[in-house]
Amino acid sequence: QVQLVESGGGLVQAGGSLRLSCVASGGTFSEYVMGWFRQAPGKEREFVASTSFNGGARSYADSVKGRFTVFRDNAKNTVYLQIGDLKPDDTAVYYCAAARATYYHADLYSSSARFEYWGQGTQVTVSS
Repeated sequence: QVQLVESGGGLVQAGGSLRLSCVASGGTFSEYVMGWFRQAPGKEREFVASTSFNGGARSYADSVKGRFTVFRDNAKNTVYLQIGDLKPDDTAVYYCAAARATYYHADLYSSSARFEYWGQGTQVTVSS
């Protein structure tokens, strides 16, 4: 089984930046598609970003394109989410997820159902 631990959340003013980290253990990291999802209070969990096995392919939700960057360091078993120009609507618990796969298909990995392993989440709060 794969264990995922997120960190890096916090309270930040609108327009600020954060970098979230997710450290994986218990598997071969390069064999997993990695994703980020978020869930705001009273809302369903939504897709944020995903990245292929070596980080060469990436996908983003329309709401975060141009502001968020997902990247991974396989030597450190870590995937990151760099968040810029934060908006109050970005306030949510951010979750890291892993999917064992052979090929990366961006459309498929925008669905939470494709991911078998999940972290506990890290809170991002953006003030106006």
